[in-house]
Amino acid sequence: MEIPNRERRPIAYLTRKAQISCCHRLHSPFLSDNENELIYGKCNNVFGHGHNYIVEVTVRGPVNPLTGMVMNLEDLKDCMQKVLMDKMDHKNIDKQIEYFHKMVSTTENVAIYIFNDLKKHMSNPELLYEVKVHETDKNVMCFRGEYDENVSSAS
Repeated sequence: MEIPNRERRPIAYLTRKAQISCCHRLHSPFLSDNENELIYGKCNNVFGHGHNYIVEVTVRGPVNPLTGMVMNLEDLKDCMQKVLMDKMDHKNIDKQIEYFHKMVSTTENVAIYIFNDLKKHMSNPELLYEVKVHETDKNVMCFRGEYDENVSSAS
């Protein structure tokens, strides 16, 4: 069997969606109760509130000349099952996910958590390109694993 030309492999993006239902409360342990109420409003409700998040996970990489894939879809589905469905779906993420015990569960931080946790479950974590979290029909948060390198220790 002849191996297809490997000189120039096209780069492709594969995106898979999932829906999870979670509840949380926007409340920072670093702010006073008054500050939390002013910043987060009704989302600071002591009893919490819920979302039906739609999560899009995108992997990016060269198309394998032998399989024709960037990543085996079954492997991506398995990683998403472990992170989204098993850990987050129908959970109070503030109380049931240790990451959010000291981190405000904003949509930004939810996307960061999902991105970083997915990387732990992937056989090739470098393929993970982006996580998008649709909090509502109008609010979408995107995280691509980027960090601000310009933060000084004096901040």
